[in-house]
Amino acid sequence: MNQLIVSVSGVRGVIGQGLTPDVAARFAAALGTYANGGPIVLGRDSRPSGRMLRHAALAGLESAGCRVTDIGIAPTPTVGLAVRSCGAAGGLQITASHNPAPWNGLKLFGPDGAVLPAAEGEKVRKLYESGVIRGAAWDALGSATPGTTAADDHCRAVLAHVEVERIRGRAIAVFLDANGGAGGPLGQGLLQALGCRLTSHACEPDGHFRHEAEPVPAHLGEVARLVRDSAGAFGCVLDPDADRLALIDETGRCLSEELTLALCVQFRLSRERGPVVVNMSTSRVIADIAKQLGVSFHRSAVGEANVVAKMREVGAVIGGEGNGGVIDPRVGWVRDPFLGMGLLLNLIAETGKTLGQLADALPQYHIIKEKYTVPRDKLTAALAALAARWPDAAADRTDGLRLDWADRWVHVRGSNTEPIVRVIAEAPRAVDAAALCRDAGTLLERA
Repeated sequence: MNQLIVSVSGVRGVIGQGLTPDVAARFAAALGTYANGGPIVLGRDSRPSGRMLRHAALAGLESAGCRVTDIGIAPTPTVGLAVRSCGAAGGLQITASHNPAPWNGLKLFGPDGAVLPAAEGEKVRKLYESGVIRGAAWDALGSATPGTTAADDHCRAVLAHVEVERIRGRAIAVFLDANGGAGGPLGQGLLQALGCRLTSHACEPDGHFRHEAEPVPAHLGEVARLVRDSAGAFGCVLDPDADRLALIDETGRCLSEELTLALCVQFRLSRERGPVVVNMSTSRVIADIAKQLGVSFHRSAVGEANVVAKMREVGAVIGGEGNGGVIDPRVGWVRDPFLGMGLLLNLIAETGKTLGQLADALPQYHIIKEKYTVPRDKLTAALAALAARWPDAAADRTDGLRLDWADRWVHVRGSNTEPIVRVIAEAPRAVDAAALCRDAGTLLERA
């Protein structure tokens, strides 16, 4: 818990035990130096520690001569959109995403509104670690002004890419759980604009998490009960910085977060055929959809910046990650649950089917996700042992190690955001996916 994680994506740590105001100020100054004192958009999620880190980040950015547009508590994808609309040189979001409440962090954006790619993020990290920071003179210091239109701009961008009147005509019932995070107000505003019969839960951005931050089925039991009791609504659940969307069907069944992207891909490809990109740990169901519709399918290393880079390379019409993250370049280059809600509602309005019926019609797989603690210096040997354990599998070392068979796969990689190793396996039967995870985990524990 005393560890500070500094990576090409930014910095993340436990408040008071690694992540301090000094760290935040120096990292923000490094971003300001990288941007040569250019304008920066600053946002934060609703964690109470964000108030303190905001002051530190402002100090660092202004010390580098940056003019800061401070949009306050805002979803991460809203920061990306604001960078573009402001013509900023970059952006900084204060967030620890799905990490537990004691954590916080700083996430970096480039002038295109996308998370900085690894090579550019490495430049910021080196500036931070070297201490070679731009220091503006007393009469050239930066300044901060509030940005007040970012949420409205984001809402309008989503509405421009869905069939608003068709959705309004269905008056679809939706239960929205923002878990006290940054996405509640924008989620409410969007769903109301789409004519949904809305039930809101924990939509005040107060930073008080009613359940664990990561919106996976294991954490959503109480929310699922509320959805089941809400008279026909389906559930949308956001993580604290609102860049992930989890779904609960009208019966209270928590769907795998993998199906969020699958359903959005299904609808998007019904309107425009084109390449699809997902990461190495994302469900095979999206590959099946792409094959069925005759479009090319591509995988990238895990990480939003890696997915975006691959999307740009192949000209993808949609992409994302199986953690509930949907990326549609028409709106932005950041995982966007609000665009995801719009695409999903459009699919429901067009088909007349319930969320549960749509999910059941997809190819059926079971995915298991586990975490293990493995010393970084032993991970390479552990991956070699895994490859030797299953020599019949097709091995891909783009990101850790992914082993593929005809009907199943397992992916093992070190996390970029937590001091853990992730093991993800998928197969047509849950027992087979669990066995793959268990066997891989046993080898890791022996490392």
